[in-house]
Amino acid sequence: MAGLANRKGLELLRRARGGLVAGLVSSLIAACGGDDGPAPTNTGAACTAVTQCYPGVKDGDLAGKAECLDVPGGYCTHQCAADTDCCAAAGECPSNYAQVCAPFTSMPDKRCFLSCEDADLKKTSVMDADVYCHTYASAAFNCRSTGGGSQNRKVCLP
Repeated sequence: MAGLANRKGLELLRRARGGLVAGLVSSLIAACGGDDGPAPTNTGAACTAVTQCYPGVKDGDLAGKAECLDVPGGYCTHQCAADTDCCAAAGECPSNYAQVCAPFTSMPDKRCFLSCEDADLKKTSVMDADVYCHTYASAAFNCRSTGGGSQNRKVCLP
C-alpha cells in the first residue's frame, strides 16, 4: 500500500513539474514576441557603422548628418535643430513613434531620439516609460535622460 502511494505521489510530482516547464516555455516565447510585434524604427536601431543606419532613406534627405552613436549595441540617429527635423525625410520613421531632438551628454550638437516623455506615452496604451522603450525600441533600452544639461529630454537608450 505504501509503495502505491509513493508511485501516485511521484506521478503527481512529475505532472506538476511538466506543467511548470510548459508554462515557463510559453512565457518565454510570449516575452520574445514574434513577427507581429511593433514596426521597426530607424532611430535607435542597433549599429556598428553609420552605413547600417536609415536604410531606404535617400542620401541627403535626413535633416542632419547620420550617426551610429557609441553606446552599447550602437544607436542610429542623426543631427537635428528641432523636433520637426526628426521623421522629416520620407522613409525615416516607418513606425511613426514620437521622436525628440535633444543634446546627448556633453556633445555640442542635438540628435534625434525615440521619445519616452509623458506626453508621448499618453498617445499610446503603454503608460510605463521603461515598458514603452522595451516594446518600441529594444528590450535592452530604458527611459532615461539624454544628459544634455538644461535641454535634456526623456528618451529610450541602452
